[in-house]
Amino acid sequence: MILTKLNILNYRNIREASLEFADKLNCFVGLNGQGKTNILDAIYLLSFAKSAYTNQDSLNITHGEQMAMVQGSYKPTPIPSLEGGEEIVISCGLRKGVKKQFRKDKKDYQRLIDHIGLIPLVMVSPADQQLIEDGSDERRRFMDAVISQLDRHYLDCLTQYNSLLKQRNALLKQFAEATEPPHDLLEVLEWQMTPLAEYIFKARTDFFEKFEPYFAETYKRITAQDSPEKPVLRYISQLQDRDLREAYVKTRQRDLILGWTSQGIHKDELEMRLGEYPLKQVGSQGQQRTFILSMKLAQALYISKIESDQSKGHKPILLLDDIFDRLDSQRVEHLVEMVQSDDFGQIFITDTDRQHLTDILRPNENAKIFHVENGQIA
Repeated sequence: MILTKLNILNYRNIREASLEFADKLNCFVGLNGQGKTNILDAIYLLSFAKSAYTNQDSLNITHGEQMAMVQGSYKPTPIPSLEGGEEIVISCGLRKGVKKQFRKDKKDYQRLIDHIGLIPLVMVSPADQQLIEDGSDERRRFMDAVISQLDRHYLDCLTQYNSLLKQRNALLKQFAEATEPPHDLLEVLEWQMTPLAEYIFKARTDFFEKFEPYFAETYKRITAQDSPEKPVLRYISQLQDRDLREAYVKTRQRDLILGWTSQGIHKDELEMRLGEYPLKQVGSQGQQRTFILSMKLAQALYISKIESDQSKGHKPILLLDDIFDRLDSQRVEHLVEMVQSDDFGQIFITDTDRQHLTDILRPNENAKIFHVENGQIA
């Protein structure tokens, strides 16, 4: 899908904006703190029905205002498209103390989850450093975000699994020191959790097998093979070597002592290494940034491939927020050359350097530059 128009009212520091975009490249230039990232977040909101930075909707309303509105008009890509080739309008209304209103073509969604995947999107930002710095939760969220845009059943299974896991953990804590723990209740939960976990495990395995070659190729294209270290991604899951239902039974007593569930897909890991060593320990800032960029751009290529296989043909919108920091000029050049290719769809970029963006856009006539200052966009 291609975002043709974006209207914003009272979203963060953007009081009012009405923007029309180029089909390929759109760049926002301005000093830090002026609102460039808020524009990208408004676009992200229309794809995922939530902000990329907070789960508290009221925080996205301009200070001193009671409501906010973001609306986007989308047209299909030239290849086989959704909705019979018609333009669609997505809008989100936020009001303090009131449930968020999310609409497609003026019709409210019954469940926000039903919107996920309609407008595929990939966002790259400095916050992605959490993939390296934080625990395995962040890396699982990365996998879940990719798969959920393409597989609605996966998202349903994941939601159900997490709900059952929460119930099991609550029971484990409640009866940690009980002489007669509720084995029957725990067994019922385990029987419900197992098929959900097995579906999630299979979906993650299938995803990784297809995704990893895209990652390796993207890393190679950005570095132009100027890095001696081999980037390694590895999916690790307990379900690779054990039957989950049997594992629940064997570890139930230990789980009661721990007060939490030690077996399951919520322990899965996406291991990140350079050669034989953990990326977090040996990777320089530039190497870590390149690794993450490669993962995110591979995500866009993977989604494009699956969408094409499903005869939808949608290339995801790509948001690149402040991506040039900590990358040398050669890698920036390779990166820009890659994303401007036909492999990628519509792109939105932010940067503080106008000349930098002018140089990037010079070979591409289908592009626009917007100047952002104190929430005003020109």
